[in-house]
Amino acid sequence: MTQNQTHDPSGLSQEQAKVELLQLQAQLIAADQAYHQDDTPILSDADYDAAKRRYQALVTAFPRLQEIATQLDTVGAPVGSGFGKIQHVVPMLSLGNAFDDGDVADFDRSIRSYLGLDANQPLAYTAEPKIDGLSLSLRYEKGVLIQAATRGDGATGENVTANARTIADIPQQLQGAPEVLEVRGEVYMSHEDFAALNARYMERGGKTFANPRNAAAGSLRQLDAEITRERPLRFFAYSWGDLSAPLGNTQSEAIERLHELGFQTNPLTQSCASVAEMIAHYRHIEAQRATLGYDIDGVVYKVDALALQARLGFRSTTPRWAIAHKFPAELAWTHLEAIDIQVGRTGALSPVARLTPVTVGGVVVSNATLHNEDYIRGRDNKGEEIRDGKDIRVGDWVQIYRAGDVIPKVADVDLTKRTGEDVPFDFPETCPECGSPAVREEGDAVRRCTGGIICPAQAIEKLKHFVSRKAFDIEGLGAKQLEMFYGDPDLPIRTPVDIYTLEERDAGQLAKLKNRSGWGDQSAANLFAAITEKRNIALGRMIFALGIRHVGEVAAKDLALHFGSWDELAKALDLARPAALAHRSADMAEDQERAEANREGRRAKIKETREAVLSRLELHLAAREAWEDLVGIDGIGATVGLSLSDALANAQERAVFDDLVGHLNISAPAAPTQESPVAGLTVVFTGKLEKMTRDEAKARAEALGAKVSGSVSKKTDILVAGPGAGSKEKKAQDLGIRILDEDGWLAEIAPK
Repeated sequence: MTQNQTHDPSGLSQEQAKVELLQLQAQLIAADQAYHQDDTPILSDADYDAAKRRYQALVTAFPRLQEIATQLDTVGAPVGSGFGKIQHVVPMLSLGNAFDDGDVADFDRSIRSYLGLDANQPLAYTAEPKIDGLSLSLRYEKGVLIQAATRGDGATGENVTANARTIADIPQQLQGAPEVLEVRGEVYMSHEDFAALNARYMERGGKTFANPRNAAAGSLRQLDAEITRERPLRFFAYSWGDLSAPLGNTQSEAIERLHELGFQTNPLTQSCASVAEMIAHYRHIEAQRATLGYDIDGVVYKVDALALQARLGFRSTTPRWAIAHKFPAELAWTHLEAIDIQVGRTGALSPVARLTPVTVGGVVVSNATLHNEDYIRGRDNKGEEIRDGKDIRVGDWVQIYRAGDVIPKVADVDLTKRTGEDVPFDFPETCPECGSPAVREEGDAVRRCTGGIICPAQAIEKLKHFVSRKAFDIEGLGAKQLEMFYGDPDLPIRTPVDIYTLEERDAGQLAKLKNRSGWGDQSAANLFAAITEKRNIALGRMIFALGIRHVGEVAAKDLALHFGSWDELAKALDLARPAALAHRSADMAEDQERAEANREGRRAKIKETREAVLSRLELHLAAREAWEDLVGIDGIGATVGLSLSDALANAQERAVFDDLVGHLNISAPAAPTQESPVAGLTVVFTGKLEKMTRDEAKARAEALGAKVSGSVSKKTDILVAGPGAGSKEKKAQDLGIRILDEDGWLAEIAPK
């Protein structure tokens, strides 16, 4: 397995990427609980953030994965209960990742494309070591340090002000600073100090730390600041948040200003005028990695001009103008003790390798993803060999591959250590949780349980998703409580509706259960109050919470914005159902024709077109229009449309949805905060835009409250047509839709 195959998402098929994304998703959720609820981290903060970046890289490479990406808009993790909370005025975001030189070149091309710059126009960057520590934000007002906060989930961090004041590298007062200055950087521990700290703990018979990053993070998060004072923590400043006045015109000037104010800044930070210079500096830093005296896991590149940073802006969790170029992965050999099959929320059967624990890259690894049954057999989804065709068997010695951005994988198998008694792994054809048939559909790399809500694993995972932070976020009703309630004979929670009838059905049951479940009168009252509070829910969160396959948080928000109410969405899906079935029939006809052509050894030529199938079905015009409107929503498409249609056509699921809606007060998406002539209108962009990129145009339209669609229909209000506009412009003319050129559009949205 080459580095490129492992690190570059484009080396994966759509289905392989989907399986990896779901594995990462499960790991991120488990890491949140382990770190913030159980106080027993299974991942370091840096590894957690790196797994999130891999997750986002997969979605970037495969846009359709956005529809199932429930963790897409999360950053870091929620704050722990032992500290006060601080809301970040400016969110603390994570970074996108690059894994090889090609990714860096792609990053530069994407920046130039967004800004409309050609390859010959100058564009400067900075390159700096990526410190493997804990992110910290320091707020100064009138030169005085008033608060310090961890990154937390990006929006809210832990108040660690008292602890930060004990770190010698952090000035308590500044001379000549802006009235408001929020300095951001990384708390870390040097190798020398880490070794000395562990030596002291060993002398006392205490527990030692696994690595410097864990030691730094644990030290900063001590509830007793005097313990933090005893720990040799350090701080590098590399960024800023809220400011009352700019620090400079460029990243380089701003970092120099921070150094002049008394902050430690990394001396290896350098300006670069090209991709070649960026990569050369990366190699320079990489060569010094072992002798720096502190841990780094890559190099961060940032667009130097702050005006361009402002123009580039942010995605949901990452800035467009920065990327982390990660160092290569590390490998280790260990014993494969077992292969477990986990059943996910959508019924996917996911194999997981249980390993004899081994340290890889400073982290103890005991589990690894095995993707799917083809991967175990040494084949990709096309039947071609991977790992030279070596299958994976229980009892094998396997090489584990772990980069900073991904969960561990099996890179190779040592066939010389097989005993002859090991046998190929038989992937189950029935669900290990409920015994229902596990079916692998044509073209799908994943086998899925057909049990639906009768499958405990699916039901419980759907419930956990329903109460998760990005969904209903019901305090006091987490994974452990749901597992208890699910199996309780007296007061079960089997569907989301059961949550909202819990108090009515209670009749003192929680109090009666307290001896074996930890519930009493006060905890019951708190839970009921939390449930009542979350009867009020935004439409987008409610749609996301239902856990419909392919409908992630972004897709749910798009649906909410487009339809405005659950009733309108349900009505549209009911109306579009015949067209959805026809679309699937057309897909099947195309697949069959293609398969027949391939079997005959000819070049695949599709005789039965989608249009022919649809025309024979003679769909009602209203069904066609409803389907076209649904799949024309920017970011939705046929995959999400079919999944929504199937979910609402399932009698059991539909009954749950309809019953649930009756228990809720669902709010429509908020109107834009500024007056806008295009608020609520549906806009389609076509042709080449010359004064802004397509991404910029879409972002500005949505910020003004418009709905951006990818196709023209009767519901389209404005078509913005640039040079080269084709069939969309013709259709808009036929439908009598208002057509504007780019100048007309800019005049339309200009402040009046």
